[in-house]
Amino acid sequence: MSLQLDLRHRQGEFELRVVAEIPDGVTGVFGASGAGKSTLLEIVAGLRRPHQARISFHGDLLCDTERGLWLPAHCRGIGYVFQDSRLFPHLTVSDNLDFGRRHGRAPRDPGLRGHMIELLGLGALLHRPPSSLSGGERQRVAIARALLSGPRLLLLDEPCASLDVPRREELIGYLAAVCAASSVPMLYVSHSLPEIARLAQQLLLLEDGQARACGPINELLGRLDLPGLSGTDEAGTVLTALSTGVAGDGLNTYRHPAGELRLPGNPVAAGQPVRLLIRARDVSLAIGDPGQLSIRNRLAAVVLEVGLAHTGLCEVLLDAAGDRLLTRVTMETVRELGLEPGRQVTALVKSASLSQ
Repeated sequence: MSLQLDLRHRQGEFELRVVAEIPDGVTGVFGASGAGKSTLLEIVAGLRRPHQARISFHGDLLCDTERGLWLPAHCRGIGYVFQDSRLFPHLTVSDNLDFGRRHGRAPRDPGLRGHMIELLGLGALLHRPPSSLSGGERQRVAIARALLSGPRLLLLDEPCASLDVPRREELIGYLAAVCAASSVPMLYVSHSLPEIARLAQQLLLLEDGQARACGPINELLGRLDLPGLSGTDEAGTVLTALSTGVAGDGLNTYRHPAGELRLPGNPVAAGQPVRLLIRARDVSLAIGDPGQLSIRNRLAAVVLEVGLAHTGLCEVLLDAAGDRLLTRVTMETVRELGLEPGRQVTALVKSASLSQ
């Protein structure tokens, strides 16, 4: 395992308790405000001393309070991207990037600098001061600076939180490209489940300071026994589909074993796999062929589990050709359609509700 955590930390009446083994890749740290997400990152980075902890990364001990071992933050080789970017205001974008390279642990690699500039769209910003940049641009610079320092592990603490919706969507697109291109393990903190689902392969769920679950994101999103996930308005699941190009009506088309999907958005090259977010609230169910409807996205599925979401509503977990798909319907619908494990259904998803 990449990162092994066994820690306990008290702050007033609040206690953070996390025991988890997190593999390499991108792990989303999800939970409501006050769940302990930022505190966890600060402890891993060495910015906050826990009361009791044993933390190791790739077999190297970062902290062992029982033995009195505490590796200082500057010796851990960990990059950190904060909510507010924290660029040096007296340096240009180019100089901020070079600061990361000079003070990092990796050998100087001119090719990496050019790659980060291209990947994060910084070419036109290099000679500008941070004060002239938008919030999203500053965060892109901060991410590039952190990666150019050659971190063993990158921590991102809600980098999109202070941005408006258009800038947030733009930054998430850049982050998705970074996650796909980089081999650096990442912990990505957010209280937005769709945001994490766009980027992460693993998920660590924090609730009231406690680690409730940790594992592959699709497995956890498909569990009805985790109210911190399935019970939220943004609850849903992620399907990976293969782009087949752009249809005549201008919609992107994707092939999934359970059926074809169409959605608006920027064109995606044919043959490229894309992660599609499908919220439980945006999925309707039908028995058999639903006939002529405005909803064109139809996936063949089988009911796996039915659980109570909250008053009058149920969450129904489906198997869509091997992928889990969550939907939220009324108890009346469950009764009238006879929704029970093994029941074959057609899942209907509006194109306008899908995002990639």
